[in-house]
Amino acid sequence: MSLFGLKFGKKKLREEERKLQANNRDFNLQFEYANNSIKTSKYNFFTFLPLNLFEQFQRIANAYFLFLLILQLIPQISSLAWFTTVVPLVLVLAVSGVKDAIDDFNRHKSDKHVNNRPVQVLINGMLKDEKWMNVQVGDIIKLENNNFVTADLLLLSSSEPHSLTYIETAELDGETNLKVKQALTVTAELGEDLQKLTEFNGEVKCEAPNNKLDKFTGTLILRGEKYALDNEKMLLRGCIIRNTEWCFGLVIYAGPDTKLMQNSGKTTFKRTSIDRLMNVLVLLIFAFLALMCLSLAIGNGIWECDKGYYFQVYLPWAEGVNSASYSGFLMFWSYVIILNTVVPISLYVSVEIIRLGNSFYIDWDRKMYYPPKDTPAQARTTTLNEELGQIEYIFSDKTGTLTQNIMCFNKCSINGKSYGDVYDMSGQRLEINEKTEKVDFSYNQLADPKFAFYDHSLVEAVKLSDVPTHRFFRLLSLCHTVMPEEKKEGNLVYQAQSPDEGALVTAARNFGFVFRARTPETITVVEMGETKVYKLLAILDFNNVRKRMSVIVRSPEGDLTLYCKGADTILYELLHSSCDSLKEETTEHLNEFAGEGLRTLVVAYKNLDEEYFQDWIRRHHEASTALEGREDKLSELYEEIEKDLMLLGATAIEDKLQDGVPQTIETLARANIKIWVLTGDKQETAMNIGYSCNLLNDDMDDVFIIEGSTSDDILNELRDARKKMKPDSFLDSNEINIQFEKSSKKPKILPDEQANGVYGLVITGHSLAYALEENLELELVRTACMCKVVICCRVTPLQKAQVVELVKKYKKAVTLAIGDGANDVSMIKTAHIGVGISGQEGMQAVLSSDFSFAQFRYLQRLLLVHGRWSYIRMCKFLKYFFYKNFAFTLVHFWYGFFSGFSAQTVYDEWFITLYNLVYTSLPVLGMSLFDQDVDDRWSLLFPQLYVPGQQNLYFNKMVFFKCMFQGIYSSLILFFIPYGAMYNTVRSDGKAIADYQSFALMVQTCLLIVVSVQIGLDTSYWTVVNQFFIWGSLSVYFAITFTMYSDGMYLIFTASFPFIGTARNTLSQPNVWLAIFLSITLCVLPVVGFRFLKTQLRPTPSDKVLLKIKEAKKRPPPPSPRRRLRRTSTRRSGYAFAHQHGFGALIMSGRNMRPKSPFATTGTFSPNSDKHKHKGL
Repeated sequence: MSLFGLKFGKKKLREEERKLQANNRDFNLQFEYANNSIKTSKYNFFTFLPLNLFEQFQRIANAYFLFLLILQLIPQISSLAWFTTVVPLVLVLAVSGVKDAIDDFNRHKSDKHVNNRPVQVLINGMLKDEKWMNVQVGDIIKLENNNFVTADLLLLSSSEPHSLTYIETAELDGETNLKVKQALTVTAELGEDLQKLTEFNGEVKCEAPNNKLDKFTGTLILRGEKYALDNEKMLLRGCIIRNTEWCFGLVIYAGPDTKLMQNSGKTTFKRTSIDRLMNVLVLLIFAFLALMCLSLAIGNGIWECDKGYYFQVYLPWAEGVNSASYSGFLMFWSYVIILNTVVPISLYVSVEIIRLGNSFYIDWDRKMYYPPKDTPAQARTTTLNEELGQIEYIFSDKTGTLTQNIMCFNKCSINGKSYGDVYDMSGQRLEINEKTEKVDFSYNQLADPKFAFYDHSLVEAVKLSDVPTHRFFRLLSLCHTVMPEEKKEGNLVYQAQSPDEGALVTAARNFGFVFRARTPETITVVEMGETKVYKLLAILDFNNVRKRMSVIVRSPEGDLTLYCKGADTILYELLHSSCDSLKEETTEHLNEFAGEGLRTLVVAYKNLDEEYFQDWIRRHHEASTALEGREDKLSELYEEIEKDLMLLGATAIEDKLQDGVPQTIETLARANIKIWVLTGDKQETAMNIGYSCNLLNDDMDDVFIIEGSTSDDILNELRDARKKMKPDSFLDSNEINIQFEKSSKKPKILPDEQANGVYGLVITGHSLAYALEENLELELVRTACMCKVVICCRVTPLQKAQVVELVKKYKKAVTLAIGDGANDVSMIKTAHIGVGISGQEGMQAVLSSDFSFAQFRYLQRLLLVHGRWSYIRMCKFLKYFFYKNFAFTLVHFWYGFFSGFSAQTVYDEWFITLYNLVYTSLPVLGMSLFDQDVDDRWSLLFPQLYVPGQQNLYFNKMVFFKCMFQGIYSSLILFFIPYGAMYNTVRSDGKAIADYQSFALMVQTCLLIVVSVQIGLDTSYWTVVNQFFIWGSLSVYFAITFTMYSDGMYLIFTASFPFIGTARNTLSQPNVWLAIFLSITLCVLPVVGFRFLKTQLRPTPSDKVLLKIKEAKKRPPPPSPRRRLRRTSTRRSGYAFAHQHGFGALIMSGRNMRPKSPFATTGTFSPNSDKHKHKGL
């Protein structure tokens, strides 16, 4: 049973192995496996109040105020009414409780949305619509095309031949290319026969739930036979079914046991560094309070012993007090109550209001609104705003976060000529934008209407039947593993296993070489309106070592040709010597393409001799059926035939970045923020994006690639990199080496180390697994943190979180993680700040995030504008708040020396109650909600202004002590100037005003005007609201004071308002106002002088930037034209190709072929016919 969120009763044993039976809920229920509902909320209706109060009283200040309230209920020591504490305490708990309830209600709402998704479950021989949360382990469910996978399933059967199922795993690993899963033959026979599926009673034994996305081991026992199960037969929760009409699966893991949820990490309670600092400061203030109370208690004991003992007739001791020491003891607690305002509870109410207000600014910011998707920015957590102004490390996903998940054929080089750029009449290259005229493909009835190209000369070359150009596009239409789908005549849809291939085949299609259909033995292409069928004789498959793929085809004319595409560094070694001059021209174009961050491939061909090919294909068959060394034998044969190739040219594909990504990254780098990219993509792709978005560039001294396969290799690679960046970091005298040699259980913080240049680091997921081990993690973080940019590729979701955790462990820095998919959830939860992009990969990341928006470029505005403003406002608020409360409270301390240490208050009780809640609350809230040192435009133009937040310069222990001493100084002035002015003073009519009530009124009036002037000095940005709050608060003070001290109030509530007539008698005297003016001058003058001299003599970097802005405002610069960031490159290869090994063999086997489409049959459709022939051709 669950009570207050705690589990009682039998503890569930750790699962070692999972055992389940299909269609047998009774059998599976005995193991108490989790059902498919997920829960991210913290409370329910019954547990909210106790759990929330328990959490709130873990905050030291709240527990302290509860303790004070108890003290105030003891008559012997209570010097203030109970309502002075209980009202603000209840208000604080209520405000925080309501906010927590709203946050948790939203979590309940999102959980409900996911748990109530419909799915078809096989129950008693029928398919019934069930909610996701009711699905259990052992159930058989049916999924259809474009459905999200409900749980982790064993694939049983599908609509495709051989029970293949195509899935998109973007939510798991960030890759958008399709992957293929295949059911066991024994279950594939079940098809969609509900009777057979109902009778299926297979038993599965498999590993316990874990977070390894690429690994699954299990056994299916059916009719006494055992069948091995692996990851290729599993459909994981979070995947999307693509290109498959239907499939059936058996639930293996559900809900929290699924690999997606196992990778999502724990939800932690996030608190800002200022919150943590405030806890420390509150403890220091408590110590200071105890010291003051002890001093006053000792003073009381001495005074009562020395003086009070002899005046008991005039000042009798309280009932029960029989000694001076006991009187001192009671006075200690009385002073604890009086002086508690050094940490007023209204501080926490104000902090919550400020954070809430600054959160609304993010929600309302139109410049962070994305119209195409109607998506505004959203502050999903309201307690972390000021931390946005202190970020040092950003951990970003790549796919969908930096990129759009869209590949576009951008440029190409054919026979030494570059295509893709647009030139004006004078030969100057133009920048392509929305207004640039697109190529008209209307002559091609089968063209893809979404395809855009701007260089008209390429179309002209195609129309003029330029031989190399035709051969180039023929190669692109034949050399691939794309599957075509044509449900309506002429409406072709390509299902590409890699997005790059889809872009290349689409380009060939638009330029008149339309890949139309394929069988295991043929490829049908419509070439310039004429349908041709090529015989597919072999696919020489891609892998990460070969970095190329080839096809061997026989044309309708009987010509044998090998077409090949791959990385330039590989293919250049395979070219015929006659291609040398063409190779030089193509290399120039490749460098240019790579310089623009495009993904490049080189394409080549070779005409084959019939006799040689027959011999080669015989040997190929022998090698492909060999039991030993099959891969090596095939590789040798591939190398043999892929020689003396003839170069055709190169392709350049743009992995489209989100708008403004390079500019955003450049701006964030100028703000001294380090960016690490953590992606599930392969190394080449990740590096290519690194160059295209200006993370990596050729001006860097070096980019280290860590790809060792053992711990020792990786250690050596990391040390070699560190040695190059900072040779003296290996010296025994190095401070960090000395610090980490000392054995200590206390967590050690790694200081910042400066490298001798600008470096980048790239590490693969396999190597990262070793590097994250305890013996290597320090070396990894030392080396990586010296680099300007770190790219981790092929990483699992859990590794992303581990990298973030590593930096948090060793660096005293605030981290931010940003991503858009379920594979980013764990790092979003682990980082201090999690940002979700509502992109193309579902809403998992957004639901787990603290802030969300639609485009990566909004991150600079979130940090440099909203984050910086929130941080500055919070720091100003805290400095002012502590100052005004020290000034307010310590007057009591000085008064104690003149009142026999009797715990009498200086001020009227009503002033004490209203000081923080009414008189001084609105001006400081006005400053904390509206203040800004510079506006948003200058904040983005001068990112250097962000640096003080990273270094925590605006509020730290030193700043706190300065505020404390300023408060002590002000309290001395505020007590002794009025005291001296009142001492033995008479009014103009000769009557005395040197009484307690007049003194109290004068002190509190001085205090209020001084703190109002101080808030005016602290305000940088004046608005009508600020003016109204400051003048309004002073007006309210005088209005309330004159009302409460009036004759009428005294007559109605005699006991509550004893200060009858004090206001009109005291404040009508000129000498009183002169003393008030003197107090204000003495309090404010040192502050103004110190600030002026500091700015002039020792300006901070921020002061210098602000001075520049001040000068620039006098002569505003013309708006800089928006430019596209380009870089020149000497890098030879921009190769990147997201392809999966083994797909070629699948195509040649025909296992993934569907029954032929009526439109795909050879010769049934020809754009060359009269019906479709274009008049212009």
